[in-house]
Amino acid sequence: MVEIDRDRLGTPPESESSGPERQREAKAYARIRRRLMLAELVLGAAYLLAWMLAGWSTRLANGLRGPDARGWLTFGPHWTVQLLLFALGLALPWFLLTLPLRFFSEYRLPHRFGLSNQTLRGWVSDLLKAGLLSAALGIPLLLGLYAFLRAAGESWWLWAGLAYSLFGIVLTSLAPILLMPIFYKLRPLGDEHRELEQRLRALAARAGTQVRGVFTFDMSRRTKAANAALAGLGRTRRILLGDTLLAEFSPDEIETIMAHELAHHVHGDIPVGILLQSGLNLLSFYLASLGLAWLTRTYRWSSPSDPAALPGLFICLALIGLLSMPAINAYSRWRESRADEYALILTRKPEAFARAMVRLADQNLAEADPPAWVVWLLHGHPPLKARIEKARRYGERPVGAF
Repeated sequence: MVEIDRDRLGTPPESESSGPERQREAKAYARIRRRLMLAELVLGAAYLLAWMLAGWSTRLANGLRGPDARGWLTFGPHWTVQLLLFALGLALPWFLLTLPLRFFSEYRLPHRFGLSNQTLRGWVSDLLKAGLLSAALGIPLLLGLYAFLRAAGESWWLWAGLAYSLFGIVLTSLAPILLMPIFYKLRPLGDEHRELEQRLRALAARAGTQVRGVFTFDMSRRTKAANAALAGLGRTRRILLGDTLLAEFSPDEIETIMAHELAHHVHGDIPVGILLQSGLNLLSFYLASLGLAWLTRTYRWSSPSDPAALPGLFICLALIGLLSMPAINAYSRWRESRADEYALILTRKPEAFARAMVRLADQNLAEADPPAWVVWLLHGHPPLKARIEKARRYGERPVGAF
């Protein structure tokens, strides 16, 4: 039996979480973030509905069709140009409308709660990078979607769902190579952390998983929060440790965190997740095709492939995503709980695991015990308090009884 020393956790025995004052801050921070999320959701729905109800969508689409449709563009652009100009007309006001909200939620709020190290210049730089990346990824996806809408008739949803699923697989594989370096500087751990790297490589070998390398990335330029990941698929798989994690967490704590990440690969959560996401993509696009067909008749758009229908398509997909969130999060919490169990069994360090969870709650200002409805609706991980209690129960059980 492995005993967890509660005093070494640095937390009151009755709470098994971070200190009361820190948790009061975490609850306040979480409440504000939920309100901001709700505000953005309501604002987004109102914005898209306004485009349809006020007729802006139809007027802009008609104006882009060229002289044959009495539009105000005289060169009669190709449908791809019409679509991209329409998307720009839809996206640019939304960007300007939500810019104050983003500034507050991404910059002012984290600074207010002492979570951010980011300068205003750094935030603007990240905003521009994210915008360019969204355009680079979004334009081909949008053009491909409308190509299916134009060419595949009523079966467009099938081809769109398959194509988006394939795109997700490629993006998952290439993210640590192509996307992470856009925002973070990755570098090997180096000699000062040679022992930790050897421990993590040995841990991966015990889990039967090969990794390309162990890298650190400069989270501290932006935040005081800590994070780690096992990113990529196959030959691109690598261990990524935030420099904030390296600075504040012990090797044992980091080992238990990475054991949790390794569990997802051992359990096949990545390929299973891809299959489930592919199925969800197909279902979402199918349901969206039904909603889009109804909206097309209601608003008398020329067809579902009319650029004027784009706000309606976004509303359908957003509504389906919102309604599916509780089920998706429930599955994710089960998967994460199973990964915690594997990490405890693989490392046999429940005390280090519990300390790591407490430290994450403190450093990331995470709510250790959020309301049940919040967990049900919004959380893809079990509450930190439940994860700490799981480690404590494991420490109190005889060897092999977990």
